[in-house]
Amino acid sequence: MKGIKWGVMAACLGLALSANAEEPVDLEMVGKIRQEAFHRSQVADTLQHLTEQIGPRLTNSANMAKANDWTKAKFSAWGLVNVHDEAFADFGRGWEFSSASLELLAPRSAPLHAVPKAWTPGTNGPVEGEAIAITFKTKADLDKYKGTLRGKIVLLSEKRDYKPGTEPASKRYDEAGLDELLTFPMPAAGGAEAKAKRVKEYRERIELAKATNEFLVSEGAVAALSISGWDDGILRVGGGGSRKAGESVGVPELVVAAEHYNPLLRALDRKETVRLRVNSDARFTTQANEPGYNTLAELKGSGKADEVVMLGAHMDSWHTGTGASDNGAGVAVMMEAMRILKAVGAKPKRTIRVALWSGEEQGLIGSTDYVSRHFAAYPEPTDPAQKELRPELREPTGPLQRTKDYGKFSAYFNLDNGSGKIRGIYAQENQAVMPIFKAWLAPFNDLGATIVTSRNTGSTDHIPFDRVGLPGFQFVQDRLDYGTQVHHSDLDTYDHASPDDLKQAAAIIAAFAYQAAMRDEQLPRKDVLQE
Repeated sequence: MKGIKWGVMAACLGLALSANAEEPVDLEMVGKIRQEAFHRSQVADTLQHLTEQIGPRLTNSANMAKANDWTKAKFSAWGLVNVHDEAFADFGRGWEFSSASLELLAPRSAPLHAVPKAWTPGTNGPVEGEAIAITFKTKADLDKYKGTLRGKIVLLSEKRDYKPGTEPASKRYDEAGLDELLTFPMPAAGGAEAKAKRVKEYRERIELAKATNEFLVSEGAVAALSISGWDDGILRVGGGGSRKAGESVGVPELVVAAEHYNPLLRALDRKETVRLRVNSDARFTTQANEPGYNTLAELKGSGKADEVVMLGAHMDSWHTGTGASDNGAGVAVMMEAMRILKAVGAKPKRTIRVALWSGEEQGLIGSTDYVSRHFAAYPEPTDPAQKELRPELREPTGPLQRTKDYGKFSAYFNLDNGSGKIRGIYAQENQAVMPIFKAWLAPFNDLGATIVTSRNTGSTDHIPFDRVGLPGFQFVQDRLDYGTQVHHSDLDTYDHASPDDLKQAAAIIAAFAYQAAMRDEQLPRKDVLQE
């Protein structure tokens, strides 16, 4: 009997030790968060105000300043503390446009669908000219067109064949897609060679853009047109010209819907005279380079208040739509997560800080600057050629330089893949966080959030944290029509967002932030690979 009793006791002890080894989850707080998120949500109202009452938010534009002020006022009204804007280095000049039009005058009359590229000059009223198509791949190719462009409207892009879609524009992950994300693709060999190629291509692209701007101005072209990156009448537009004072901004340049651009080239192929009228009311709002601004606020911790958990999203957008999916959705979710935590009376041990970044679309500028000043950075390069590169393309410059707050940082959570619901989280090859995240995600399995993948994902504001060895994460999201219709396009509007998905995302992120802030230990870190 003693042996049996001891066996039972040993089994019970083993179960207890196993239970203690599991990541604790405050299910009572999760329940409160779900109730607030699903029954008293403000996330859709926040997104609608940001996109339809403020509008697109190009970094350093007047609308971006309005967004900074409005979000600060909301954070203060909700009772958050340390609400402020924080400047980052001279970003460039402000720019905006209020209207643009493109008309075909010959060989027939027709309105054409077009919008200006950011940081290109306006036309100062309607201008007319004959169209001319030029084809160039290198700076040397430009010389072929010397003396031919004066008074002309230059078509810079080649024709592109229309490719009908074979799948729905809006898609959600199915089980097979989620299962595939759980596999880890082995990194390709030749990493150094691949990086060298990316650096070379980046430099060539930047140098060619600068040379083209200067060439078009010196040759007397009156405007330039480029084809939209997507079909079906969608205008997918980014930047042109230059945001930097002192650099050539080129001539007025508009992006034209593919189905309206291709006929112009076909008419030129038939040797017809193509005449166009362009009117772009684009303008620089400042003449000198100015800093950009991130907006921050906190829910102060107690007990470990000097340690921090961060969540964030980029508030800047391109100028064609209203920046709803990219990334008003992420901003609204992060704001809602903070509102929820305050509303349910959360008292976290660590301080929870939210950051609404700017300059993301130009290379993660706002978040990179913030991480560099507050936590860690590699030494700035002294080589001017290296300085021109984006941080991820630079050569190592020395050991990582950590600030005193580096050791007080626990985690950063980011949202920036549209308005689709969260299906899981990328662990960024941090194996030690995977069981933790699985435990935190379990109370949301019934809402479709089920996977923790070891994969890396890139290209958004968790990367500056991850690059210096801090735990920074992006969530797996249903793509909806993010990559087929709305990303950087004039269709990036509130109507393409999914309010119910945003409610789900806000609840999950609020819970993740709270659990991270309440853990006895900070989240585990992975090794810094680049020292």
